[in-house]
Amino acid sequence: MFALDLREVWRYRELAYFLVWRDVKSRYRQTLLGAFWAIFRPFAQMVIFTIIFSRLAGIKAPGGTPYPLFVYPGLLVWTYFASALSGGSASVAGNGGLITKAYFPRIYVTLTAVLAPLIDFGLSFVVLAGLFVWYRYPPSWQIVLLPFFLFLTIVIAFGLSLWLAPLTVRYRDVPYALPFLLQIWMYVTPVIYPITLVPPSWQWVLALNPMTGVVSGARWSLIGGAPPTAGQLLGSILIGLGSLVTGYLYFRRREPSFADFI
Repeated sequence: MFALDLREVWRYRELAYFLVWRDVKSRYRQTLLGAFWAIFRPFAQMVIFTIIFSRLAGIKAPGGTPYPLFVYPGLLVWTYFASALSGGSASVAGNGGLITKAYFPRIYVTLTAVLAPLIDFGLSFVVLAGLFVWYRYPPSWQIVLLPFFLFLTIVIAFGLSLWLAPLTVRYRDVPYALPFLLQIWMYVTPVIYPITLVPPSWQWVLALNPMTGVVSGARWSLIGGAPPTAGQLLGSILIGLGSLVTGYLYFRRREPSFADFI
């Protein structure tokens, strides 16, 4: 019988720290370059997108902002989101040995998988700081609001992961489909192009994408420019909270059957 027992989840809260630390230590184990990959991945994407979309396609950043500085904040947020969602969706299936041997609220393996990529997010700020220095472009004062947009990204990634993790346990097609869906999702999110390129009559569609408000807000908090509209921000908040609540209910309902399918 499913029961919504938040007190049980709270009682095991210290477990989250140990699971996050375990994931962080194993993240780059036996790699030659280690944490350098956290910096290289968004930097390489920035260079490629600058060549293709700015130099060849002629896409310009609004307000005369250098295109690399325009695209990197969006890549920073999106890279974290994609890593968190990918890790969160595979968290339960990837911890079968732990789940079948000890009891604890399984929600913590998903939560720690979503939180672990924050280390990469922090390391990637090295490149962003270098871009501010290189272009002599000081960050905007709205940078104090960046933690809010980062927290909203965590909520969205965690909420969706709570849906996908049980589905991955039951249907192993999810790990194959998710990278493809994330790639499409990135191109329908204003990561590599300004939202002004979308006709005003169609911009309401972007508000249905929860990452539109997050990416636009994070970029605005770092380099200024146009803030996300109220509709975009409201869409991100409502979809994030909705996925978190319904995802938690679904996850807890499916939790007793995890061991049967792992």
